[in-house]
Amino acid sequence: MKEIKVEFTLNGEKIALQSEPNRTLLDVLRQDLGLTGAKDACGGEGECGACTVIINGRPVNSCLVFIGQVEGQQVTTIEGITPQEGYHPIQKAFVEAGAVQCGYCTPGAVLATKALLDHHPRPSDQQIRAGLSGNLCRCTGYNKMLDAVHLVVKGEQND
Repeated sequence: MKEIKVEFTLNGEKIALQSEPNRTLLDVLRQDLGLTGAKDACGGEGECGACTVIINGRPVNSCLVFIGQVEGQQVTTIEGITPQEGYHPIQKAFVEAGAVQCGYCTPGAVLATKALLDHHPRPSDQQIRAGLSGNLCRCTGYNKMLDAVHLVVKGEQND
């Protein structure tokens, strides 16, 4: 299959790459760019949210996006919100609230939370539940994730 050239902004930096058009954004992120924060937990069915990235401000399952669809778009991965040293306030809140255990789903849930808070800085419990509804977790109770979002909103993450 003939490769296509794709240019987009990834974590604030413009990039250009060549790829077969039938590859997913998830595959390119993990295999070509070495960004392994997004996970494949459902075999590319878009059911779990472990591969969540933010595209133009919206949380999206990267396993359902063909690489050509990100042409000219702004893509943010978990690596793009994590400071060089330390953690993003959402990451801190997830740890403090006990909303992480195995950690497999955490990057996707953190990015879903970020997208939610970018659009709704003071979300209701219903908005939080809706914002995280695409992210499945087998280890933690979803109430802990709700608690984490409330910690972020209150600005109560410890340094």
